[in-house]
Amino acid sequence: MTVPTADLPRLGVRAHGGLGPQHCVDLARAAEAHGFASMWFAENPFERGVFPPIAACLLATQRIRAGIGIVNPYMRHPAQIAMDYAALDELAPGRALLGIGSGIGVQIERLGFRYRPLAAMEDAMQIVRGLLRGETVRYRGKVFSADGVAPRFEPPRRDVPIHMASMGDRSLALCGRIADGLIISNMCPLGYTQRAVGIVGEAAQQAGRPMPDVVQYVPCVARPDRAEAREVAKQEIAAMLARFWPAGDDWPPVRETIVHHAGFSKAEVVATLERLRQGKPAATLLDDRFVDAFAIAGTAADCLATATRYRRTGVNELALTFTGGQPKADMAYLADAAGA
Repeated sequence: MTVPTADLPRLGVRAHGGLGPQHCVDLARAAEAHGFASMWFAENPFERGVFPPIAACLLATQRIRAGIGIVNPYMRHPAQIAMDYAALDELAPGRALLGIGSGIGVQIERLGFRYRPLAAMEDAMQIVRGLLRGETVRYRGKVFSADGVAPRFEPPRRDVPIHMASMGDRSLALCGRIADGLIISNMCPLGYTQRAVGIVGEAAQQAGRPMPDVVQYVPCVARPDRAEAREVAKQEIAAMLARFWPAGDDWPPVRETIVHHAGFSKAEVVATLERLRQGKPAATLLDDRFVDAFAIAGTAADCLATATRYRRTGVNELALTFTGGQPKADMAYLADAAGA
């Protein structure tokens, strides 16, 4: 099966916070050699910071873009985000991409902050944009402020696109109004993505702004043995469910939406989560519906066919987390099929 390039989103690689800087550099070199468009780096509280490995990857490569996806303004004040990003933009002009999100509420509150994600994001975007334009920022926000703050050097670009990580409806609408790109997290099925893109697009249109660029994170296992690939994907999905999804059945509305669009009942997912946390093996708990909803897995042809479905929902770029212990081999296999 040959998939026309025009039907595919851009294909990137995601480096998660569990990877050391040298491993990230190795992945970036491999990703560039195989024609991938980007490397995306997620910074989560209490994991490795993203700026050192991003800088190292930019110096170790020539073409590939490096995406900050994301940093949050609670752990880095928006002024520091702007200064750190501007330095990367000087290091590799036009190759560093900026993404900001509000972070994970439970972890942010452990640092002593009152978690107000929408207000925090609106404040952060205002401050970061102004500083990257080289302006003196006088802004009094609900969460973050800047009182006559200006960069002490000339930022390289005055029109830096800023991506925003969003999940809930109000956050998605805010993204459409103020951001240049949307980052959709892992564990979001196609139906959710289509709905999210619609909310962002409508808000952007009402604000008289262009449709933001859409980047989605997805676990990926590409192997010649389809059954092997899908079993490996189940292990990754199980780990993500156990780590990031709430225990019990007291879920925020966005989780309800995700489960609905994944085609599961809430009771089924709650029961599966409980058994996973008891140590039951993923292979006996997760069927192929979980793989279809939350991963891209199978042969290269399977993976590319699924990628085209994301493209049809409005996703411009897939940031693929190659999981399963052989990321560079899987990257090469998929890239060869894609003709990258």
